[in-house]
Amino acid sequence: MKKKVLVPLIVFLLGICFVGFIVYKTDIHEKEQRHTTAQLNASTYGERIKNEITHGIGITDTLKQVLISENGKFNQFDTIAKNLMSDSIESVQLAPDGVVTDIYPISGNEAGKIDLIHDKNRGKISRYARDNHTIITQGPFELKQSGYGVAVRNPVYLKDENGQEYFWGFTIVILHVPDIFSDTLNALSNFGYEYRLSKTDAPWSDTYKVVYQSDRQLTHPVSYKFTIGEENWRFEVTPKSGWENNTLIAEVGVIFAAIVILLSVLTRVWLVSKEHKNKFKILAHTDSLTDIYNRYGFDELAVKMIDKNPKSHFVAALLDIDDFKFINDIYGHAYGDNALKSLADNMKAFFPPDTLLGRNGGDEFCILLPNYTCEEAEELLQQFTRLPKTFSYMGKEYPFHISLGYAEYPTFASNRSQLMRCADTALYEIKLHGKNGCMAYRAGLSSGVRKQLGFALKDISEHLPGAFIIYRADKEDDELFYANHEFLHMTGYKNIDELFRLTKKSFRNLIREDEQKQIESSIWEQIDNGNENDYIHFHLRKADGTYLSVLDHGRIVESQQYGRVFYVLFMDWEDMHIHYSDKFSE
Repeated sequence: MKKKVLVPLIVFLLGICFVGFIVYKTDIHEKEQRHTTAQLNASTYGERIKNEITHGIGITDTLKQVLISENGKFNQFDTIAKNLMSDSIESVQLAPDGVVTDIYPISGNEAGKIDLIHDKNRGKISRYARDNHTIITQGPFELKQSGYGVAVRNPVYLKDENGQEYFWGFTIVILHVPDIFSDTLNALSNFGYEYRLSKTDAPWSDTYKVVYQSDRQLTHPVSYKFTIGEENWRFEVTPKSGWENNTLIAEVGVIFAAIVILLSVLTRVWLVSKEHKNKFKILAHTDSLTDIYNRYGFDELAVKMIDKNPKSHFVAALLDIDDFKFINDIYGHAYGDNALKSLADNMKAFFPPDTLLGRNGGDEFCILLPNYTCEEAEELLQQFTRLPKTFSYMGKEYPFHISLGYAEYPTFASNRSQLMRCADTALYEIKLHGKNGCMAYRAGLSSGVRKQLGFALKDISEHLPGAFIIYRADKEDDELFYANHEFLHMTGYKNIDELFRLTKKSFRNLIREDEQKQIESSIWEQIDNGNENDYIHFHLRKADGTYLSVLDHGRIVESQQYGRVFYVLFMDWEDMHIHYSDKFSE
């Protein structure tokens, strides 16, 4: 009888002790796992926040380079600033001698025109930036337009006639908080974390000031620190559910009656913890849109593959979508994302299983083919470049094309970085020669071809010496696509939206009514006769309803996106008679 009582009691007591030991160890282990996972997230997302802030700061560097190249002069500030604006930018400013004189947009920001050097709240830190040649950030502060902002001031120094350096002033950008890093914070919150982003009050201070934080208080957070300029930033995270996994401890404690059940629960907890850890590791290396490696993951694995087989041959390729900006502008970013996902799916389906695939960012992708030479990879890469590629829009498939450049290791490169630079050079050589093609790197190619690609459509069209439009070459649907600033100025339209609204996006509605049939008939008669480039004289409708006598010089071309389109230059007929009366009299 005593055995029946004592043995079960001893087993019970030993079991309670054993379970207590397991519960204690499990609690410690779970905390460590959560700390490890939280630290990984703090580092990963902290680095993303740093990059997003640095990208915003990069706008000041762009303005700075313009000032340096123009020796302190800044023409067309509003135009350049407008092109630099985004949803996360409140305003762009110039402050020669430390006094803010130029702000874009000016509406709602008039109060920003102040003397930064002598201002009570901004003077000390502005003088520090000036005297120490360093970028400074200040804030957050409340914006009149709602929300909060952080001011970035970048000191600019020029040289006088004697070559002596002098302080010109500041280039400034006001960043929206938290818009500048909202995507990162939303992603972290969705993963179940509270967060807090802080920065030092000033470069000389050790006191941190909160820039932005989630709604709840943080308990024993882990942190990731980084530096921008001479100011320290700190990103802290903590799980919303706390560091203890009370559910797990309760489960382990309840099943003290059976060691087998207890071991089963612990095994499950271990597997779940391992799965979470692997999940975050995959997220840190994978591009969420295309489900292939991101730049960090690709670079890391590429280095490992080459270092593991240094004598093997590898072919690296860089490719991007031709005219991807037009896909985003015309169809919207959601359909631009569709094109990116479609391209990634094509890559996964086309290339061998051991091929390393990645997305560098934007529309640029990268490929690493192990055990290939350029000669062996040429047909494969040419075939992939020619492979039809489409994305869906409103139930219809639209084609797009790519440009691809590739290079071989170790023939042209001794490491991964050099290999990718060679592939990049070949890619931009293709773009320089018309896009939609594939080229191998060869000795003598220079990375300087990028400079030749620096003139975008807007740069060229806005500086053409004349009015210019593009419209669809269709007798039934002559849709207007584009008009440059000179055309809008000539015809009195405030902007392209007003032009589209008043003309209903039709070129026909720009022609005086009594001339429409005659002019259209004349244009299409020339085209039908094989003359695709000629002059037409007619009266062009202006914004105020009056008409301007113009000479139309048009050309019809084939566009991959729109089929046949007209490119048309306009000249003021009266001005031509005035300035070239001798020519007309002849």
